[in-house]
Amino acid sequence: MDMLHDETPVNDLNGLTNLQAGLGEQVRRLRQEKGFTLEDVAQLSGCSLGSLSQLERGKANPSFMTLARIAQALNVPVARLLQIENSTSPVVRRFQGRRLNVHHKAEENGTLYELLTPDLDRALEVMRLEVPPMTSTETTPFVHQGEEVGIILRGTHEVHLNGTCYTLQAGDTISYSSTIPHWYRNPGPEVVEALWIITPPTF
Repeated sequence: MDMLHDETPVNDLNGLTNLQAGLGEQVRRLRQEKGFTLEDVAQLSGCSLGSLSQLERGKANPSFMTLARIAQALNVPVARLLQIENSTSPVVRRFQGRRLNVHHKAEENGTLYELLTPDLDRALEVMRLEVPPMTSTETTPFVHQGEEVGIILRGTHEVHLNGTCYTLQAGDTISYSSTIPHWYRNPGPEVVEALWIITPPTF
């Protein structure tokens, strides 16, 4: 039997929705802390990729056994999945955004991805990037649905779109469809700081 079964009274539906969203957010947070992709967790837990994606977006109503398999894959107690933060503040204070492990090598090369929206259950996401000199994502060009806008705050940043290189300086902005193969490079010599706005969210 699924946790929070359909017998939930109608007047509790809002609470159920909030609980599902909080559970999804917690699972996503723990997965990113481990540096796992959805594919990694699917393989380790035996759950389908689609069901995990739905869970993280607050659209699923998982059974206890499903939660147990996910917890085992993440190497955490099941209770940790249910430690849901109840924060509804729309404010993210300076330097208090959530750190994201967006790409597999992000932490190894020193790139920082800081989420500037309160959570990931939104129509768009806003991230602050700090990219060390000579850092590149060339080996993993990205292609996905949506649109992106990048705003360079500091440094020189190369954005490669389908074979064309655009060199951006502080104050420059770039907009493009995420369906175009794209990757980034900081040619140096200083750290690049930038804001990246993506819709829909890539998580």
